[in-house]
Amino acid sequence: MTSALIFGLQFGLSLVVFSLIAIWYVAPGLRQLPLRDALPPLLLLNAMRVVGLIFLVPAVVDPRLPDSFAGPAAYGDLIAASLALICAITLRANAPRALTLPLVWLFNIEGTLDLLYAIYQGLGVNIAAYQLGAAWFIPTVYVPALLVTHTLIFVLLIAGGTRPNS
Repeated sequence: MTSALIFGLQFGLSLVVFSLIAIWYVAPGLRQLPLRDALPPLLLLNAMRVVGLIFLVPAVVDPRLPDSFAGPAAYGDLIAASLALICAITLRANAPRALTLPLVWLFNIEGTLDLLYAIYQGLGVNIAAYQLGAAWFIPTVYVPALLVTHTLIFVLLIAGGTRPNS
């Protein structure tokens, strides 16, 4: 099997598994909670996106990894992680809904677009052809989990106006 095929298989299966976990176990529980309580666990998982900065560390990943992938992936993740943390803190601090919901929307749009752009860039540079070391698990395991959390957040935000105790 080629590296590209293994990469694609790992990404695809991770996306399916995380989607099933979300559908079968996570979403039913989150639907029972007020929006202020349902969002922080999903946001905190995204606050760990600082791991994406590893793409800037040549001692860990292939120093030939194109800057066109590494820079946007790393800094886009840093922005998303920062926004996610701010959102989680404001939600837990019971900041006004007029402040927290636009922040969560901003985070979720930026975070989703960042992941989609990184996927696009990764395909463009054939990311599987580079030595990624332990960073291999970011795009093949963590990114699918993040995509699922972004989907859950969108669903919760859209349904938020019709939920009791939101």
